[in-house]
Amino acid sequence: MDRLFVGCVILVLSSSLIHAQEAASSDVSAPAATSESAASPVADTSPVADTSPSIATPISSSVLSAPPERAVSWRKLPMNIIQDQKTIWLSPRKLTEKRYLIPTAALLGVTAGLIALDPKEGHYFRNSHTYDTFNNIFDGTITGRSLAIFPFALYGAGFIGKDTKMKSTALLVGESIVDSEILTTVVKAIDRRKRPQDLKVNGDFTNTWFSNSAGGVQSTGSFPSGHTIAAFSTATIIARRYGNHKWVPWVAYGTAAAIGFSRMTLSSHWGSDVFVGGVLGYSISRFAVLHQ
Repeated sequence: MDRLFVGCVILVLSSSLIHAQEAASSDVSAPAATSESAASPVADTSPVADTSPSIATPISSSVLSAPPERAVSWRKLPMNIIQDQKTIWLSPRKLTEKRYLIPTAALLGVTAGLIALDPKEGHYFRNSHTYDTFNNIFDGTITGRSLAIFPFALYGAGFIGKDTKMKSTALLVGESIVDSEILTTVVKAIDRRKRPQDLKVNGDFTNTWFSNSAGGVQSTGSFPSGHTIAAFSTATIIARRYGNHKWVPWVAYGTAAAIGFSRMTLSSHWGSDVFVGGVLGYSISRFAVLHQ
């Protein structure tokens, strides 16, 4: 496998792994910080001085897991995006730390396995008419425009309803989509991977990397899927902000998964493109944008 491709994949995937590890570490340490802050000098002089979590009223798990509100506004949006990009692109520096090596290797292994299966999967969908009805519903133009319009529609609904949380959620969705598309555009320009639809029905589905010489941003490369990364970026923000409604994450991630799958059935992307797009969309939104 070409060294440039390996470097590209590591750069793209390591960011999500590093943020996931750091988030997990912070989640584990949160209860300790809560109990430490509870033991104040005033509490020591009170008749009820023992504030140990094992004796006092247990801390609600919903309180510990509730995502904090991140301050966001139109004025802060440009600088937030710049800071997000700094976080995303500088994350691979931490790969020298041992705790990131195993998860990075695992995710790269899954990606490599999907890439190995891409010729068979791509050939199947290229020759199948089973999903024609599904493809008409999740047409690429329809889903692309829907993803672009969604944050504006959500902000408009929040403005009309005077819902501050909805407006800030819309801004966070827009921020995450911009972050994701910047990363996607750069990586696609590097890998220049052909899409399944660019190949003949009975053509060579194995030689697809660094071979797309067509002009224009949309023709620069297939890896990762832009629709999928935007869909999971949006779904993650919505699911994390409105997760108190149990049906919201199911609808959000279900819709994102359907959009990702449609990129395969339409022969617009390979399975590995969709997988990496989903992982990056989730990771960028949760760890770079929401800081959770």
